[in-house]
Amino acid sequence: MRPMFPFYARCLLASKTVASIITGHSLNSTGKHVTVRLLRPMSSTESEVPVSTMKLDTPEFRNLFTPELSQLREVFQQNNYELRLAGGPVRDLLLQKQPDDLDFATNATPVQMVEMFNREGIRMLNKKGEEHGTVTARINNKINYEITTLRIDKVTDGRHAEVEFTKDWKLDAERRDLTINSMFLGLEGTLYDYFHGREDLAQRKVAFVGNAESRICEDYLRILRYFRFYGRIAQEPNAHCQKTLQAIREHSAGLAQISGERIWIELKKILTGNHSASLIETMHDIELFPYIGLPPAASISTFRRVWERSRGLKPNPMTSLVSLIQTEEEFMRMHDRLKLSGEERTNGLFVLAHRKDKEHSNPLKPYKDLILLGNVKNSRQYVMEVLKYRGDHQLLDRLQNWEPPRFPISGKDLLNLGVPKGKRLGYILKSLKDNWIESDYEQSKEDLLKLVPQLQTDPAK
Repeated sequence: MRPMFPFYARCLLASKTVASIITGHSLNSTGKHVTVRLLRPMSSTESEVPVSTMKLDTPEFRNLFTPELSQLREVFQQNNYELRLAGGPVRDLLLQKQPDDLDFATNATPVQMVEMFNREGIRMLNKKGEEHGTVTARINNKINYEITTLRIDKVTDGRHAEVEFTKDWKLDAERRDLTINSMFLGLEGTLYDYFHGREDLAQRKVAFVGNAESRICEDYLRILRYFRFYGRIAQEPNAHCQKTLQAIREHSAGLAQISGERIWIELKKILTGNHSASLIETMHDIELFPYIGLPPAASISTFRRVWERSRGLKPNPMTSLVSLIQTEEEFMRMHDRLKLSGEERTNGLFVLAHRKDKEHSNPLKPYKDLILLGNVKNSRQYVMEVLKYRGDHQLLDRLQNWEPPRFPISGKDLLNLGVPKGKRLGYILKSLKDNWIESDYEQSKEDLLKLVPQLQTDPAK
């Protein structure tokens, strides 16, 4: 890893103008603490950046207007506050996609919104959000809308920001990560584009708002958001701006201070988007792996091979990611960094253990056996992930259409034969199941019970 002091020092040069000086501490190349005075970038007031506007009237836009949204719009209009869609839903509407979520921005402060909604008898949720400028209004006891006051970042440390409310829409747009996420849309259909987001979207270009270094230093998670949105927007797998990649490389160490949970959320979206193999390769080449829990010496060629053969099978993100892992020890280091869920951990370790070739005259039988042995809960689901990893479409189809037979022996059957409770009963039950599986599930209950007397005298248990 590169020394941290030069990494912070580069952030000082990310902007030509400054608004405040922030004093912090870092480590120099010898490991000693040093005091760093960070010059915080000022919001740009360059008048030459035009405000691009247009009128949007598409089926997707019109479909937004439920009675609840119409009521929300009317409340803001009656109180002389502006309300606009912000960021993601604007981007989706311009791509002629129906947005899954609606984010709103307003020039009303949180206090003004609370007073307004109280007057109108509108219920509010999640009061903690008001501290950060977000008020959640529940309309008609049916739909929740999050509305955030326009703001600027006064102080940032790469993870968190101290915000100040503003009435200036351009200043709010300037603090956002990517140009395609910096647009607003009035509820009458007017698009407000301060940083050429619509043009970049039309060209399938992913670019930071203004200076890439400034945006990255404000929140290092934006490094991964860049790759995530590249996979959603770009048409070519490797059409990155080299200056952008250089800025990411120079500030990659900042990812070390981002929580594993937040990193894993972004990684999952990268792994399920377009161009995943090329994006992971680029992330490896610019040395992001040490800071996000992935092994620096991972085989990118193996990842690409797995990605190509599993395309169309929709493997879990963990199934794809484990192709970068060679050993269980490596996997557990990744698990510790990314804070995987129990199910994701089981998924990864299962695929890691069973991804190699299984030679058998009946190629499907080893996978059937894994399901019936039931060494892990939901074993069928994980066996299917193994076949997706291997890209075995034929075996996957056969397994999906296979109905597992029921093991005919229960513990009660053995108790009825006089087998005492305890380890001996467990041993006999497991031995009978192993015999049944070995017979290709053909042994009957009667055949299996005939083996019990011999197993009772078996000195192995």
